[in-house]
Amino acid sequence: MSKSQSARLYRLGVTLAAALTLAACQTPPPRPPEPAACPVCPSAPSCPAPPACPGDTTRPPPAAKPFQAARWDDLPNWGDDDLTAAWPAFGQSCRVLVAKPGWQHACAAARTVDSQDGAAIRRYFETHFRPWALTQPDGRQEGMITGYYEPLLRGSRQRSPAFAVPVLGVPDDLLTIDLGDLVPELKHLRLRGRLQGNKVVPYYSRAEIEAGKGRTDKVLLWVDDAVELFFLQIQGSGRVRLPDGQTTRLAYADQNGHPYQSIGKVLLERGDLKPGEATMQGIQAWARAHPTRLAALLNTNPSYVFFRETPVSNGAGPQGALGVPLTPERSLAIDPRTTPLGAPVFLASTEPNSNRPLNRLMLAQDTGGAIRGVVRADFFWGFGPAAGEQAGRMKQNGRLWVLLPNDYPLPAAQIAQ
Repeated sequence: MSKSQSARLYRLGVTLAAALTLAACQTPPPRPPEPAACPVCPSAPSCPAPPACPGDTTRPPPAAKPFQAARWDDLPNWGDDDLTAAWPAFGQSCRVLVAKPGWQHACAAARTVDSQDGAAIRRYFETHFRPWALTQPDGRQEGMITGYYEPLLRGSRQRSPAFAVPVLGVPDDLLTIDLGDLVPELKHLRLRGRLQGNKVVPYYSRAEIEAGKGRTDKVLLWVDDAVELFFLQIQGSGRVRLPDGQTTRLAYADQNGHPYQSIGKVLLERGDLKPGEATMQGIQAWARAHPTRLAALLNTNPSYVFFRETPVSNGAGPQGALGVPLTPERSLAIDPRTTPLGAPVFLASTEPNSNRPLNRLMLAQDTGGAIRGVVRADFFWGFGPAAGEQAGRMKQNGRLWVLLPNDYPLPAAQIAQ
């Protein structure tokens, strides 16, 4: 970035910080009128509190705290889960968490635990951790659990009639501003845009990028299928097999700043798919049957993901937002605004398209653009077609308990004992 661009970005940051500060200092809107007093009851010296008056709807109930104290017995199948399968993923989390407040003691104690002894692992968690039931603002403790996986695409380093769909790296004209650097309360939020003269404006949408706008000259690879690339952008990472048999990995690098819109929902609203058909497999089948309508459908989602190329080494999973490899069927993508990234999370749900219980200890090691909400998670199924079948069908109800060290500095405002 040039010095002039840096100066403009600095001025933008100062302006944004000032605007946010001014917004916080504005005179608050007038409070709604107090409810009318209840008539004095002859048998009581005073009226009930105003919220108890009949017909009083001016004071909505306060939002539920996201962390509700729980017991280990509340976790379905906690005593039967094979915790040895989750232990290596927890070790990956501790590589990062050990440097964070509240985790040093717990991660140090983990080094003394026999990784092959499930009972010892269970005692470790019950000794050093405390379970908290994640709860929606409306008090519900159920939310949506979806699935994702690492797909395999066919591609080439040279464009050809067979490989004509570009996989783009991060364009030079994309600006990414971490709002947490300006206002700590806005951590995990980023503003993306581009310079237009002296102004920062939204970056190009998917339709505009596909039309050639922006610095789209950073082509990493060429693949053979536009819909497969679209799903790769949703998954966040994947592998590409090249003509010489070698395999490389594409990892999420950045995004254009536009909100994700579900193309499955669009197909349902248009009547192109019936309820229950808007799975990944159903959308792929529709795309194969309507190739001339595919580009317009994909462009209804303005979000666009850019990638970086990374090696495939020792069969390890793709790197998640925590910065460690994901573990199939033990890693979750969560909303980091509520669930601490890296923390153990106990999931109680069902297997895709079934009522069979899926209760197990997971690790919150990834995030996702569509993963928003307190009780919301994306289950990582692994690599390849079988994992894709499971991920594509998964849209289940579920509950989540986050396990936090006994001395973890959980803000008091988020806790309900």
